[in-house]
Amino acid sequence: MFHLTKRQKRKLKAYIRAYTARAVALCIVIGLFVGGFLLVRTMVRFVTGDETAMETMLDGRIKKQKKRVYERPEFEVNLIPVNGYSRPGEELPEVKSVFVHYTANPGTSAEQNRNYFANLAQTGETSASAHFIIGYEGEIIQCIPLWEIAYAVKGRNYDSVSIECCYLEESGKFTEATYDSLVRLTAWLLGKYKLEPEDVKRHYDEGGKNCPKYYVEHTKAWDDLVRDIGQYIEDNGTYEERTVGRDDQESRF
Repeated sequence: MFHLTKRQKRKLKAYIRAYTARAVALCIVIGLFVGGFLLVRTMVRFVTGDETAMETMLDGRIKKQKKRVYERPEFEVNLIPVNGYSRPGEELPEVKSVFVHYTANPGTSAEQNRNYFANLAQTGETSASAHFIIGYEGEIIQCIPLWEIAYAVKGRNYDSVSIECCYLEESGKFTEATYDSLVRLTAWLLGKYKLEPEDVKRHYDEGGKNCPKYYVEHTKAWDDLVRDIGQYIEDNGTYEERTVGRDDQESRF
């Protein structure tokens, strides 16, 4: 049977105490780290209201994973065939502004105005189109893809996206449904191209055309629209949280 001297027993006990203390200290450190991480995550979730947010520690700061906001509004894609009068098929190299127009034809629907643009290929009476048309019931039709120019704003066709809006009143004022769809669609486009609400323009602002009529003649109404777009953005997320790239699937509309 193996026997230890008193000195060997003392040394063994010292080793056991030392390694036990180290193991306990390591467990405490791990517990504090895990507990601290869970506490911080809970606090961030409480503050942000985001139950799905995940956080990481970087440079001593908590950085929340960016969340995707601004879901693409529902719209029908009914593209105009390529032609020389309403869809030239030329590339849209950049977007600096989103222009708002009115159809100047009260009581006509989004589909009717889309077909008018398409029929210009046969009539050749003028050159005109827009990327989107919003009906007076709030329906949205896309007739030009976002990687191509539209014949909408002379001098700005190669750096802007245009939205035509239908209306019922002779004043040109948009219906509530049209207005709401315009806010949502414009907010999505601003997020897509990393623009600000101030980058939303009236056709009037480039060339002085009385378009959209009501919002040229009632500047406060236009200011309210831009403010409502900004409020929608504020209510749905920050600019830094918006992530839509040119290679994103959504950009192929």
